Amino acid sequence: MKRFYKAVSVHQVAGGWQVTLDGRPVKTVKGAQQIVPTETLARMLAAEWDSQGEKIDPASFVFRDMADYAIDIVAPDRAAAADNLVAYGDTDTLLYRADPDEPLYARQQEVWEPIVAAFEAREEVQLTRVSGIMHKPQAPQAIARLKDRFGAMDGFALAANEAMTSLAASLITALTAAGTDSEQNVHALWAAASLEEEWQADLWGRDEEAEERRAKRAGDFLNAWKFVQSAKS
Repeated sequence: MKRFYKAVSVHQVAGGWQVTLDGRPVKTVKGAQQIVPTETLARMLAAEWDSQGEKIDPASFVFRDMADYAIDIVAPDRAAAADNLVAYGDTDTLLYRADPDEPLYARQQEVWEPIVAAFEAREEVQLTRVSGIMHKPQAPQAIARLKDRFGAMDGFALAANEAMTSLAASLITALTAAGTDSEQNVHALWAAASLEEEWQADLWGRDEEAEERRAKRAGDFLNAWKFVQSAKS
């Protein structure tokens, strides 16, 4: 598609901020007004439109796609989104460790346990660690606490946390990342969530395509963090 506009602007409107193209307000994929909660996020969306050349590259609209998802899909049923996120509590990567006699277990304890312990203290929840591959559900009280936590979020925060949780296979990692304003911490959290994958790659060798996929997922995780930060600042 050829670029069909010249001027990109940001305006404060009822309910938040909105990007306009030659004075026409941008809408979501489903036709809703694309109104976001902060000027910071609106300017990130505007930058994507402004950076287009003669032809529009749909793949470059990372934050627009996330905003559309938050508005069109998540916001209309925040309870369902919260339920989907809480389901990760029973399978969170950081809670499932190798058998204690395996070398990987010691590394997991070193890297993961401080993150999990800090999360428990911050969120006032107790979580069960599991060794081996057998599933063990979390206590109902813990699940209820996490559900309340997600239930208090708006659609933008839920959308970003859903993206981060899915990418990291860890709601602990997602919520911890969402709570920090340090990009360095976010990189460290992603590295922690990727510990097992990196361990296996170091053990069995690295594949170029697999490395590219890992880099893509790391970039997606960082973008989701930028989205949630911009939506609340």
